[in-house]
Amino acid sequence: MASLDLWLVDAFTEVPFEGNPAGVCFLDGPVPDRWMQSLAMELNQAETAFILKEADGHRLRWFTPVSEVDLCGHATLASAHGLWESGRLPAGQPARFATRSGLLTATRAEGGAIALDFPVTRPSPAPAPAGLFEALGLVEGAVFSNGLPQPDYLIVTQDTTRLRRLEPSYGGIRNLPVRGVIVTAPGDEPGIDFVSRFFAPAFGVDEDPVTGSAHCTLAPYWANRLGKSTMVGYQASKRGGRVGVRVRGDRVELTGRAVTVFKGTIQP
Repeated sequence: MASLDLWLVDAFTEVPFEGNPAGVCFLDGPVPDRWMQSLAMELNQAETAFILKEADGHRLRWFTPVSEVDLCGHATLASAHGLWESGRLPAGQPARFATRSGLLTATRAEGGAIALDFPVTRPSPAPAPAGLFEALGLVEGAVFSNGLPQPDYLIVTQDTTRLRRLEPSYGGIRNLPVRGVIVTAPGDEPGIDFVSRFFAPAFGVDEDPVTGSAHCTLAPYWANRLGKSTMVGYQASKRGGRVGVRVRGDRVELTGRAVTVFKGTIQP
C-alpha cells in the first residue's frame, strides 16, 4: 500500500511553534478506526485530523491521543490549510467537510486568514459539579454548561490575572463528567475582548493551546455580555493564540491563520 502524506500544522498562529499544533493525515481510502487512533496516540498532539476525499467535499475526523471527538476547530483550520497548500483544493474553492458535527466549511478570508463556519454551542447556567472549583484552584465564578453529549463547563471569572496564573489539578478535572473545562475572563490587552483557557485531561489533553470548539461556546456568551457580534479572543496557554469570532444566529465564524511545520509520509 502506498504511503500517506502526514503534516504537522500550527493553527491560530502566523509563526511556527505557537498556536495549536495538529497532525493532518491525507487518506487515499478508508482505514480502520484503530489505526487512526494509534497514529493519533503516536503523534501525541492535542488532535490529529484525517481527511478523505468524497464526491462533494471531504470526510473529516479528529482524534486526540485517547479518543475520537465530535468537534475540533484548530485541526479543521489545519486541514483546510493543508488542502489548499498541497494543491488538493484550488485556492479559491471553499473546503467542505462532512463531520460528526454536520457540514463544516472553511473559506479564505482577507490577508490569508481562514474562516471556519461552525455551530454555536450556547452555554446555560448550571450547578457546579463537586470538586470543580477545587480542581481549578478558584474559589468562585459563574458556571455554565454547553449541554453537548460531550459537554464542556464554562466558568466565568472577573480576575484575568488569576486566570492566566491558574495551575489546576488535571487529575481533579479528569474525574469530572465533562469533555473539558473552559475558564474565561474579560480581555486585559488592547484589541482583546476576552481571555480563556481550556483543560481536557480526560481526552488526553491536559491544557489545549488554542481551542476553536471552545470558542463556539465563548462567542455567544461574550456576544450577549458585551453587546457585540464580532470579537477577538485570546487563549492564554503557554503557546497562546488569537481567535477571531463572529456570531451569526446559530452559527459562529472562527478566523485564524496556519503555518506548516513539517511534511512527511507514513506507511498505513
